[in-house]
Amino acid sequence: MSPLQWRVKPVLPVTKLLGAVALVVLVVAFGRGDPVQWVLAAAGATGLALWALRDVIRPVRLSADTSGVTLVVGFASRRHLAWSQVERIRVDRRHRRGIRSELLEIDGGESLHLFSVHELGTEPEDVARALTELRPVQPPRHHPAS
Repeated sequence: MSPLQWRVKPVLPVTKLLGAVALVVLVVAFGRGDPVQWVLAAAGATGLALWALRDVIRPVRLSADTSGVTLVVGFASRRHLAWSQVERIRVDRRHRRGIRSELLEIDGGESLHLFSVHELGTEPEDVARALTELRPVQPPRHHPAS
């Protein structure tokens, strides 16, 4: 069976690069030689360009197969978690000030990995369902009483 993969939509790095270009154009048009505006625009444009580069280098944010899940951590590193290391998969839903956010949460015991709809290219609920179906059935864990 080939691994399931979830990736960043191609429009995302393009949008980030357009934002970087827009910052440069705005500072050229309205900067009037102010060094603070130039530094801020350069820092913002560089940050957006690096963020877009990450999307190009590692577009697949999450993949899963029968052995476990492989996810992108940090700038562009990968980490594999065997299913036995995955303690929980769930979708964290929050409603605040009329804005709804959903994040896929993969609890690796020592680490917590969060993925948005933008990183997955699809709804976190759909990914959680697919991961749960792929994950082998494990006996319940017994936590010592505190």
